[in-house]
Amino acid sequence: MSSAAGDGHPARGPRRSALDARIAAFDRRVDDALEPWRERRAVGAVFRFASRIGDFSVVWQLIGLIVGLAVDHRVRHTAWFVGLIAAESLIVNQGVKRLFRRNRPTTTGDARFQVRRPSTSSFPSGHSSASFFAATLLTAWVGWPSAPIWYAVAVVVASSRAFVRIHHPSDVVAGAAFGLAVGLATLALGAGQLLGA
Repeated sequence: MSSAAGDGHPARGPRRSALDARIAAFDRRVDDALEPWRERRAVGAVFRFASRIGDFSVVWQLIGLIVGLAVDHRVRHTAWFVGLIAAESLIVNQGVKRLFRRNRPTTTGDARFQVRRPSTSSFPSGHSSASFFAATLLTAWVGWPSAPIWYAVAVVVASSRAFVRIHHPSDVVAGAAFGLAVGLATLALGAGQLLGA
């Protein structure tokens, strides 16, 4: 991914330039749609909180501990879940992001919302990827009826990153798709058995 034209990157072919333009247009439309909601104090508080608890996948680690120790009652399953979340985060933040090095829309987020300043590049969103990865594993672990709960939390945490302007909306969409795909692949490779699913 690239930032806006004129950012010092070498010239791109017409297909890549057209794709970049479409992505930039999508990001602007979503950002404009979010702006009226940013002015609502209660909504801003919810998304700021969601963004903060998504740091380092804290919300998913806590949910995993609660499910593992209070519902499943298997320490081994809990440890596998926590380990898989950590592994996915490492792959995205220290692997995938290094391939793209996309600039963030802001370096510290919207001034109206105090959030942690990330040290990695923008694409894809790590919060978004981790959220959909965790929601996919939790659905397999706890059962399909619980899926709406986990994916609802994932949507809020993921979208919070565009809301506070620390990610482009397209980063969030790509992160969600990546996390979902990796989650399904992980289950196909036998992670469900590790979780006792």
